[in-house]
Amino acid sequence: MRIPLDIPPGLVGDDTSFAVAGRWADGSNVRFWRGRPQVVGGWEGLTSELLAGVCRKVFAWTDNAAVLNVAFGAHNALQVWIGGGLHDITPELAQPARALGVDPLSVGEGEATVSVTMAGHGLADGDLVDVSGAANLGGMTPNIEEASVTVIDADHFTYDAMSAAASSATGGGPAVVVAPQAPFGAGAIDGTGGQGYGTGAYSTGAYSSPSSADYFPRTWSLSAFGERLIASPRGGALYAWANDTDAAAAPLANAPAQITASLVSHTDQIFALGCNEEVSGVFNPLCIRHSGVRRADEWITAGHTTAREYVLAGGGRIVGASVAGQFILVWTSDRLFVGTFVGALNQPWRFDPVGEHCGLIGPNAFAVAGSQAVWLAPDLQFRSYALGGAVQIIPCPIRDEMAQNLASAQGDKITATSISIYDEIRFDYPDARDGNENSRYLAVCLGDGSWSKGVMARTAFVDAGPQQDPIGVTPGGQVFWHERGRSADGGAFTWFIESADQLLSEDQTLMVRGLWPDMVGQAGPAALRLSTRLKPQGESRTYGPYPLAPGVERVDVRASGRLFRVRLSGQGSPTGGRIGRPVFDVAPAGMR
Repeated sequence: MRIPLDIPPGLVGDDTSFAVAGRWADGSNVRFWRGRPQVVGGWEGLTSELLAGVCRKVFAWTDNAAVLNVAFGAHNALQVWIGGGLHDITPELAQPARALGVDPLSVGEGEATVSVTMAGHGLADGDLVDVSGAANLGGMTPNIEEASVTVIDADHFTYDAMSAAASSATGGGPAVVVAPQAPFGAGAIDGTGGQGYGTGAYSTGAYSSPSSADYFPRTWSLSAFGERLIASPRGGALYAWANDTDAAAAPLANAPAQITASLVSHTDQIFALGCNEEVSGVFNPLCIRHSGVRRADEWITAGHTTAREYVLAGGGRIVGASVAGQFILVWTSDRLFVGTFVGALNQPWRFDPVGEHCGLIGPNAFAVAGSQAVWLAPDLQFRSYALGGAVQIIPCPIRDEMAQNLASAQGDKITATSISIYDEIRFDYPDARDGNENSRYLAVCLGDGSWSKGVMARTAFVDAGPQQDPIGVTPGGQVFWHERGRSADGGAFTWFIESADQLLSEDQTLMVRGLWPDMVGQAGPAALRLSTRLKPQGESRTYGPYPLAPGVERVDVRASGRLFRVRLSGQGSPTGGRIGRPVFDVAPAGMR
């Protein structure tokens, strides 16, 4: 008697093996494509150099000469790969220069101490600033480099000029610029939980000021403004890099000093999401500001500019955002908003809520494929939204393992990406069984809804785009081209797929005598293992592994039972293949 192994696509592992009889139950590094299991592609090194730190974001774009640029945002550095070389473009300064209002300076007669009005300056005693663009003030020049400040309050500070004023005066003119000189510093590698605007609920911790310590790992937003790179570390400033490998990324003048996420819209406007309010300078986790059209340094709301400010309705905080065609998706900790360009001068964009209780667990835990977004919410449910539709929960029959083992306080590290060649969305997450770093992934095929999973440590991932293949980064800073070849950069990698119990006969014990393999494109040896039982909770016996060499026509097996669990696996360099419809040769072995 011949019985084919013809199992529907997708892993179903959140139930007993007998309850999901006839399905695939477990696997690693095997995806489902066009209805059949297929080993994932291999990976090859993009560069032999290691990144400077733990990378949380990778972004690829081309400059005006059509040269591929790949940026990497790590906890302690910003780097770019161009033409085979890795270059350090880490910012030198932590804060942007800021143009002040008209006549923001004052000084007393015979005094050298200058008072400055600068709303929400965010400075501390002893910080250094450069002051430029100021007109004569009381007979002295207030412009200075690296002046040490003394803070009066959140909107005022003082510094000592080079000479005393001949008379009391208030002025400075309309072109005073203050440039804080605090150096750019490394961010946290791990999340620590606790209070503050960076973690937890909106009402937890201080609303108007940052926490005294990092409570989340440093993540980055990366995008392209023309050929320039726009980068912002979470909780930091906005930076631009002008494609010069000898120059560091520089803070964007007049942009908010503290930003949760950033992006560039189809209207050529740079968005800061979760940032300082324009007038008060106070950080508002629901505030959105954007630059003028094609004006990276224009952030002042006025009748002659196209820069504007918005505050989202409701509570929570902005966690992440993405461009979706001509729209902008903004996730808070509880809701999803859609930004629409309406073109009105007073309000060029409108942000409307389209779903509640469907927030984002971490700033990179989403992927957009075409007009559809897929993400992981704080309740560890996967959700999707298609423009014009409603937010939907995506059933995941292998979610429990991830939910039960997600490393504590490390949800901000979760990163999602599309793998467009396979119509797939992949979520890399930190599993506590392996430590605090991303070590495993779940993936869903959007075409048929089938889920797969794997053991593979990647802290950042980006789909093919201007480059031919996806790019992934390991916790140790290795950078790989993915879906290339059949090996782990020349070494071996492991894959397997295992079925749930297959009830071949309800009334009779069967003897499996052999297998007719059905694999196309098999690279390297594979193996078959059978586990059998007579009853769902009965004792299990294991047979094998039996080697499956490429091209072998039949494998002899001797395994008896009523419930059969089938495991196919491989390890090597190369390794891989696509599993079709193998057939078992069985015979009755008696009644039970």
